[in-house]
Amino acid sequence: MSTHGAVQSLFPLDDAGETQLTKPSLLGTPNPQRALQVVPSLYSDLDLVSLLRLRSLDQADQLAYSYETDHGEVRLTYAELDRQARAIAAQLQAANGAGARALLLYPPGPDFLAGFFGCLYAGVIAVPAYPPRPPFRPQDRNVRRILAIAHDASPRFVITTDAVRTKLRDIAGALPGVEHWLASDAQEGPGAEAWSSFSPKSEDLAFLQYTSGSTGTPKGVMVSHGNITANERMITMGFGLTEKDVIGGWLPVFHDMGLIGHILQPMYLGAPCFLMSPMSFMKRPFRWLDLISRHRLTTSGAPDFAYRLCVESVTEEEKSRIDLSCWELAFNGAEPVRSETLESFSAAFASCGFRRSAFYPTYGFAEATLFVTGGVKEAPPVKLAVKRTELERGRAVEVAEGETRDERVVIGCGKSAVGQKLAVVLPESRVLAEEGQVGEVWVSGPNVTGGYWNREKETADRFGALIAGAADSRSFYRTGDLGFLRNGELFVTGRASDLIIIRGANHYPEDIELTVDRVNEHFLMSCAVSVDVQGEERLVVVQEVAREFPKDQLDQIGTAVRRAISESHELDLHALVLIQRNRLPRTSSGKVQRRACRELFMKEELEPIATWTGPQQTPAPAAVVAEAAPVKASAEPLSDAAERELSAWLVARVSRMLRVQPHEIDPAKPLAEYGLDSAASVLIAGELERKLGREIPATVSWDYPTISSLAHFLTRGASTEST
Repeated sequence: MSTHGAVQSLFPLDDAGETQLTKPSLLGTPNPQRALQVVPSLYSDLDLVSLLRLRSLDQADQLAYSYETDHGEVRLTYAELDRQARAIAAQLQAANGAGARALLLYPPGPDFLAGFFGCLYAGVIAVPAYPPRPPFRPQDRNVRRILAIAHDASPRFVITTDAVRTKLRDIAGALPGVEHWLASDAQEGPGAEAWSSFSPKSEDLAFLQYTSGSTGTPKGVMVSHGNITANERMITMGFGLTEKDVIGGWLPVFHDMGLIGHILQPMYLGAPCFLMSPMSFMKRPFRWLDLISRHRLTTSGAPDFAYRLCVESVTEEEKSRIDLSCWELAFNGAEPVRSETLESFSAAFASCGFRRSAFYPTYGFAEATLFVTGGVKEAPPVKLAVKRTELERGRAVEVAEGETRDERVVIGCGKSAVGQKLAVVLPESRVLAEEGQVGEVWVSGPNVTGGYWNREKETADRFGALIAGAADSRSFYRTGDLGFLRNGELFVTGRASDLIIIRGANHYPEDIELTVDRVNEHFLMSCAVSVDVQGEERLVVVQEVAREFPKDQLDQIGTAVRRAISESHELDLHALVLIQRNRLPRTSSGKVQRRACRELFMKEELEPIATWTGPQQTPAPAAVVAEAAPVKASAEPLSDAAERELSAWLVARVSRMLRVQPHEIDPAKPLAEYGLDSAASVLIAGELERKLGREIPATVSWDYPTISSLAHFLTRGASTEST
């Protein structure tokens, strides 16, 4: 019998797709260990509090989590984690915290585990977030996001480490309503023995998952204990996992994929989990694959970009040191899964034992806790070549063999998880779409959360949708994603809210943006939107460009973009708006916010470098950015040869990364002024590690923000300027 079938036999489903098994009451039995030996499958329907408590008794000395840090490996058994969670919970209980919110501000590391489970043990609603980096300036994006989350969630507690708590004193006054700042690594109150036993109800909120989005209006998804249990059961069945699997990776714990998939799923299974910092991965992607190889992980995954980054950065010498034959399930989700990525990664790491069939495209989102659809373990991903023009008309029509001119390849995200209902619905009429007809993806099931915290209207609109003419009256969550079903397989094709409709045809902005990106070497990130021009929807592309973009060639480049769009999409380009690097509005995870971009364009608030409006029109006046200032001498000339050499290397590396000339980089200016984002900064730290042959903190360029101060610190151990 297959794993999938075995699990179904253990958890029979009724006609509505719900498990018939009721939650066991083992904690009141005289010998819970003996009860688990008799019915070990009953673990799978417990809440997380009961589950960890039982594992701390039945598997006390078994490894629960291993976390690799810059200072070595931290290992936690179930008994140790249970004790740490009870110690935090006792402090929360002493403050009558049940039902209150606690903002968890942890850097990547094992301390988060005690803080999160401590909240669950006390009936406190956890609010995971990433702590802002010092110095704390109100205008910084990460500070504004934390303040916005705190304003929305109104936490009574902030829980973090003692070191971070000390650093956050500067913003403590900006978090009104917070009564207690607790450090999970400091014993400051009653110990673990003071904890009063607590078991949550299925409907009780476990945590608020704040989704990616505007820093001004973040949305907190209300995830209950019942949602978690249901979704972990779905993941187990969909992924075909058992307690013999080994899970791990680098995903952030304050996002749903990292928390539900890499933290809670191993706990649910009773399987060991091996973790590392997201920054460690970004510094050197090889470390993720090395983690899998050394600990023989069977299950690990990430968004599509992470696999591409591995292909681009892992060297042949590094490949010779890893064995990926243990990797049975490489899940790929959270952003569109690209066929090119699957093929290039499979080819690049075939010599390391990686099998293409290990790839597991999946689809999910925080509003459904995490997992919604997935494929069959060990089966290759489903790839479908359809006609682009027909897809834009709302139909998935396969292309004839050998026909590639009008082809778009889409990757299947698997079938609906057992226990939920997945539907593709025509958004306007709200009737079910036919097989192969594109519509909005709707989901209903025990994994679908209770809505958004303090947002009743939006919750009703998004979580209370009804299918017209349906036999039952179940409500659905409207995902806002477009897709179609084929033999039960879900293919996601875009976002309903971003869809461009011109002359009755649907156009996906991702496709247009990919076309535009290939036109000019100085093009960076682009955003395609439609706007009303004299009663007609017209296409506008807002394009970030490198500093060296040749403004005197605007007309030729605009014409080339127009030609590419016409040839690929049969659309006319109304305007090409050129803006500086990192000026497009983005979510906290780096995705472009197209609706926000459209609004900025309509309000004329994009501050363009130049605007191209077609060869028959006079270009609009350009708000041309001043040329880069001449290179200035450092306040303290570099005297040490090693420092001078490293400074020159950094100037050259940054100039290549930013596509500017080396003389345009002033070593005394903060790198942030050149638009160097956090991901690029972490990559530079990784390259410095290899160059210098020693561990370099991922945050080194934030602590030493100029090339001069960074080079001085790395060669002499101190900074020449204040940070």
